[in-house]
Amino acid sequence: MSRSLKGALAVAAGGAVVATTAVALAQTDTSTATQTAATSGDLKTDIDNILTDSRLKGASIGVIIRNAKSGAVLYDRGSDDQKIPGSNNKIETSTAAFGILGADYRFKTTVYTRGANLYLKGTGDPTLQGADYDKLAAAVRAKGIKKIKGNLIADDTWFDQEYTPAGWDPTDLPYSYAAGISALNVSPDSVFDAGSIGVAITPGQEGQPVKVALTPATSVVKIDNRATTAKAGTSSTVSVDRKGGTVVITGSYPANGGKENHLSTAPNPTQYAADVFRRALKAHGVTVVGSTKRAATPKGAKAVTTRKSMTLSQLATPFLKLSNNQIAEILTKAIGRKSAGKGTRAAGIAAISKYLKTLGVDTTKVKQTDGSGLSRTNQTTPRQVSVLLQAVQPKPWYKTWYNALPIAGQPDQLVGGTLASRMKGTAAAGNVHAKSGTLTGVTALSGYVKDDTGQPLIFSIMFNGYQGGAPKDIEDKIAIRLASGKSAGTQSTLRKETAQNGGNLESSWTRGKATNR
Repeated sequence: MSRSLKGALAVAAGGAVVATTAVALAQTDTSTATQTAATSGDLKTDIDNILTDSRLKGASIGVIIRNAKSGAVLYDRGSDDQKIPGSNNKIETSTAAFGILGADYRFKTTVYTRGANLYLKGTGDPTLQGADYDKLAAAVRAKGIKKIKGNLIADDTWFDQEYTPAGWDPTDLPYSYAAGISALNVSPDSVFDAGSIGVAITPGQEGQPVKVALTPATSVVKIDNRATTAKAGTSSTVSVDRKGGTVVITGSYPANGGKENHLSTAPNPTQYAADVFRRALKAHGVTVVGSTKRAATPKGAKAVTTRKSMTLSQLATPFLKLSNNQIAEILTKAIGRKSAGKGTRAAGIAAISKYLKTLGVDTTKVKQTDGSGLSRTNQTTPRQVSVLLQAVQPKPWYKTWYNALPIAGQPDQLVGGTLASRMKGTAAAGNVHAKSGTLTGVTALSGYVKDDTGQPLIFSIMFNGYQGGAPKDIEDKIAIRLASGKSAGTQSTLRKETAQNGGNLESSWTRGKATNR
């Protein structure tokens, strides 16, 4: 585990948060007209003014603010209108995972023998890195197994074989944020970009091709290296893409450059895992005579060694801080497997919906088509997100989940996450715990903040169909207004520190270059 991840897990375990008392949703989510009668006129005026930004002209706007203790609605604009939530979808998935799987849930990967074959059986673990497959292989050798006369069988039947949701844009699939997942996965790094392959670029001789190394080493993709080594002092223009089973590297790299890290994706995550494991077996002196195949582990197979993942409580940090889509999709299928005995996305989504209903969420207003929010067919409303945020506060796992949310203005990526560079130097920094969401034409921010008197508030902000790049600074202005009790116009730091127009993806997602990790 990386040092930064250990530190973040310590924050998740020890951070202070005010636990609130549950109030029946039937009592707290009453008519907005009634609740807003008690709203400060200044708050309404200030937020209304923020929302006059010309970039929101013609956009679908949804904003709701509640008192976190009583549930009283303090501000509401368009909160009942359905929106594409982007990664705010992960609020639903993550809370259901804690509620259904449990905070101590772990994934298990086991190696079995039966007859002449060796079986690698997975249950979806996103945390398995090359070093972990190496340890599994070492354990096989330690049991005295030197030769497998039959085949290596990859058993990914705990989940179905729909590696990516049908609604994902095919043009996203070469990039790490849209990697496919199965019951057997490989992550190239300590923040668990499951299904991705590390692509390291170093310079060759000037005028010659760059050098390329894969982490972990694998033959499930071919390398088409078209990139050249340029003069020292030039800028890198290296780009990494995948076309089918080939990773294509183009551009140029300076002769005096160090190592530049990129991520690509594996076309088939199960084959990727099996290949990495087979290479590890060979490195430890275990020969597999036969081929690599996919099948279920038969009854009566003998367990050789087992590896368990970290708990869900620990996994929640990289999952939510970095808005990890693969962990979201894996948890969705794990929920389906536990709830209905089916490791399918459909079974998981049905179980999530059922769980949300027990928390008072009106599930007729929520349409979830994946676990991560990358699909544009997801729908929800700010009101229902706010209901969910209020309802989970009394849960025994709430403190851990709350601290796993991105925290505004905290520079460590495994503390601040997608909010690391936002709201710095304001009353919201270190105060706002919230989940962001970004797709083309979609931005959202929902979570918790304490106002200037220490009162905890819940907010959910969603904009669809705005003009230009994602107006993250508008979301920030609202959050800062809630934290400070002051209008945007009185804060000089607001204009300097809030994020300006964002891109079309979450800030933690990468379309290749992975140096931000």
